[in-house]
Amino acid sequence: MNSVKLWSALLLLAASMFLVPPVHAADPVVARVNGVEIKQSDLDFAASEVGPRLGAVRPEDRNRILLQFVIENELMAGAGEKENLDEADTFDKRVAYHRRRALRDAYFDKNVTGGVSEAEAKKVFEDNIAKVKPEQEIKARHILVETEDEAKAVKAELDGGADFAKLAAEKSKDKNAEGGDLGYFTRGQMLKPFEDAAFALDVGQISDPVKTSFGWHIIEVQEKRDQKLPTFKDVKDPIMSQLVMRKAQTVISGLRSEADIEIVDPDLKRAMDDAAMRGEAPPLPEEEFNEDH
Repeated sequence: MNSVKLWSALLLLAASMFLVPPVHAADPVVARVNGVEIKQSDLDFAASEVGPRLGAVRPEDRNRILLQFVIENELMAGAGEKENLDEADTFDKRVAYHRRRALRDAYFDKNVTGGVSEAEAKKVFEDNIAKVKPEQEIKARHILVETEDEAKAVKAELDGGADFAKLAAEKSKDKNAEGGDLGYFTRGQMLKPFEDAAFALDVGQISDPVKTSFGWHIIEVQEKRDQKLPTFKDVKDPIMSQLVMRKAQTVISGLRSEADIEIVDPDLKRAMDDAAMRGEAPPLPEEEFNEDH
């Protein structure tokens, strides 16, 4: 487990939320489609729409994918104009809906994303990093054989000065561990009998035969160290995401408490009342914000 995963597990941070990028003050033209200019701001707004789908995208590929999205959007919008789809009966309602969505997004950017500061995130980091006790991890190698007698024979050869890596290559059933090397691991990552034996060894010490469901192991510990704790830079993004999520929940709760909400449709009202009786949270903010932000 690396240090970032350690921190994420401690805080239970949900890093799936996408933080909306700022719209650039300078707004250069980045492309043209049939004479229509596509500006950097178009990419920024597209990022707020499709951000959650870009989580695994390399930073150097991000703008290219956003541009492709905006180009395809413009191509279909242009084709829609040629087919006079903007004259359809439902078009004005669609525009009105998206205008409300744009207002919602602008409000979100100003009062939710804009309401969370890096200083706040740093305080969360500093308050919590002090509570984290670094886990010990060890670097070990092993030789895995079928029987206890084979393991005893391997141990005898090692005690007599045989080369561990060479013996592992010749005799070990674990062909995935080159020279028997298992790399670094912490408690909880290996079978318990193996783990107990490995962590009880001193650096350079070789174990007696250890039995697990895989067979019999001879273990050598090569190094012990405390895991390096993450820096603020390592975990800033997931902390900011979590703070934005919490801010969103607070903002939505405040708006709901001051609003006059009337559910007119009887079936929907019944469904909402039933959900409230079951103690289910009102829809949003987390699900919706993960969808659009």
